[in-house]
Amino acid sequence: MLEKAPQKTLADLLDRFGQALAAGDIDTAVSLFQEDCYWRDLVTFTWNIKTMEGPNQVRQMLEEQLVATKPEKWALAEGEDVSEADGVIDGWITFETNVARGYGHIRLKDGRIWTLLTTMSELKGHEEPLGFARPMGAKHGSSKNRKTWKEEREEEASELGFSRQPYCVIVGGGQGGIALGARLRQLGVSTIIIERNERAGDSWRKRYKSLCLHDPVWYDHLPYIDFPKNWPVFAPKDKIGDWLEMYTKVMELNYWSSTECKSASYDEKTKEWTVVVERDGKEIVLKPKQLVLATGMSGKANMPKIKGMDIFKGDQQHSSKHPGPEKYAGKKVVVVGSNNSAHDICAALWEAGADVTMLQRSSTHIVKSDSLMEIGLGSLYSEQAVEAGMTTRKADLIFASLPYRIMHEFQIPVYNAIRERDADFYKRLEKAGFMLDFGDDESGLFMKYLRRGSGYYIDVGASELVANGSIKLKSGVDVKELTENSVILTDGTELPADLVVYATGYGSMNGWAADLISKEVADKVGKVWGLGSNTTKDPGPWEGEQRNMWKPTQQEALWFHGGNLHQSRHYSQYLSLQLKARQEGIATPVYGLQKVHHLS
Repeated sequence: MLEKAPQKTLADLLDRFGQALAAGDIDTAVSLFQEDCYWRDLVTFTWNIKTMEGPNQVRQMLEEQLVATKPEKWALAEGEDVSEADGVIDGWITFETNVARGYGHIRLKDGRIWTLLTTMSELKGHEEPLGFARPMGAKHGSSKNRKTWKEEREEEASELGFSRQPYCVIVGGGQGGIALGARLRQLGVSTIIIERNERAGDSWRKRYKSLCLHDPVWYDHLPYIDFPKNWPVFAPKDKIGDWLEMYTKVMELNYWSSTECKSASYDEKTKEWTVVVERDGKEIVLKPKQLVLATGMSGKANMPKIKGMDIFKGDQQHSSKHPGPEKYAGKKVVVVGSNNSAHDICAALWEAGADVTMLQRSSTHIVKSDSLMEIGLGSLYSEQAVEAGMTTRKADLIFASLPYRIMHEFQIPVYNAIRERDADFYKRLEKAGFMLDFGDDESGLFMKYLRRGSGYYIDVGASELVANGSIKLKSGVDVKELTENSVILTDGTELPADLVVYATGYGSMNGWAADLISKEVADKVGKVWGLGSNTTKDPGPWEGEQRNMWKPTQQEALWFHGGNLHQSRHYSQYLSLQLKARQEGIATPVYGLQKVHHLS
């Protein structure tokens, strides 16, 4: 049977590429790339999360890493088709290094490599116990004093952190810490997750009443256990909380709830952290080799300092502490902010009978949920995509295969289509005085999220309330001061208020590092999140990857993990493999360790 032309073209190029790398012929290997090429590596070559842009950066990386990496066995992935469209050939690939097996995606343009994604799937000799390698569980046969599974779990819980130290401590037991903890558990990395709330999932349960996932279910699976097929498209917060609590139990995580991390310090000589926690009223000192801050991508709550806050007689809350609308029926409320939390809280307060005013200080990107699902996510994360054979892993890798440098070029047409589809909706919002934007370069939601983690609302109903005036709006102004019973705006307007909610966002995650470790370590690490795109709230220079997320930082043995459920699921794999390699003493020469350009 004759091979299809695209498949043969790609197979031939992989052969040449593999032969060149095996021979140490970097010139030939680099010649197989386009001038406008991108090689995104998730751990396999760089022991980092790093994108090489252009042939010169590819060359520099190979000159430093090729000898140690020893890549081989480049091949088209079994069972996957090679496709061609608009002059671009793309396909899935497999390969190996001296210590790992890899999986990737490649695009060819004019017969040369345009984009290359290489990801580490597993470490040789340290594979997860899956399939035929799964544990037996029940111990057949008989022996004296044999322990049951329950007894072994109880013994582990009584020893870990006391007579036996964990290799890794994760501070933060939300979705990020739980996903990473599950990966590490499967890799045999002893880990304790520290969570100050009473129960796993409380970080969701304790938020405002109307909170739900704004991303659809197909985008939000956790590692190993997908949501059931009858799980709602948009899960309510308490349902997510219960799922996370269940997950920690069935994945057998060492999850220390009602535990607060008080401090952490690193000993450069012993290569060990001292982490002081308080649990059940007692101080416990942990001595892990690795420390992960999974305290939430958004970091610490930004609580503004406004003249008169000390004399205001009503209630004041950051959105993260807003309990819900019940006690504010018939009350006057000012919500400062216009992103996701502000809209959700305003809508719930209006439903409860409050008189609500949203204070919009700067323009906001709005996208209707159904439009985002159908146009923005549908090809990768939808029921239609599942029926067409799309898996969660494949969808994650396709998304990861698009270099951040050019991702906005793919997003702009998506949001142009959304803007055209929902033109009447946007006209009504603007007529109400709402200040709209589609990002600095019109690239919409995902780029705003990746660049700054703020500045948008996925509309699940609140925008209609703004458009029709049910939620009152003051835009283009800020709070000047508070009196005993009102909010004074910078244009002189006075708004009577019984409650002020500050939906004013969050600071960089390294704010937690400053609190728990030291300001010196936080400054040594630098700003967390953002790409260096030189757009609003994402200052340059260009960095090409999320700052300090899921990869080595300037502080040895300190890691940051988090993001939305998709990112927590996807990147937990690569962070867990980096940690496992270090536990096993595998050489991990990091290429392109991020420099610090911004402190927070």
